[in-house]
Amino acid sequence: MARIAGVNIPTNKRVIIALQYIHGIGKKNAAEICAKVNIPAERRVSQLTDAEVLQIREAIDRDYMVEGDLRREVAINIKRLMDLGCYRGLRHRRQLPVRGQRTHTNARTRKGKPKAIAGKKK
Repeated sequence: MARIAGVNIPTNKRVIIALQYIHGIGKKNAAEICAKVNIPAERRVSQLTDAEVLQIREAIDRDYMVEGDLRREVAINIKRLMDLGCYRGLRHRRQLPVRGQRTHTNARTRKGKPKAIAGKKK
């Protein structure tokens, strides 16, 4: 099992798919990395040599912000919005949807379990 950017990537998958297990690398970036390192798209992780894994690791370290650094930057950006007190920051602070979604009926993922309205009588 290859370990890249602190993540064990699965050995039986194609390299482009396996690289997407790293936070901050999607389909486009994975294809870009494979092109830089000259790895064919159909190659599997188990078929990679140690030199190729090292090249992938160096390319990611050099050109991309992934895993802990990326998570830290996102958290700092959210904290900055909250400290500014702008609309998006207030939505984050209240744990409501940030990007304009309706909250009257939906948004259960963000709001949590439904809370019963106490003392409602006819």
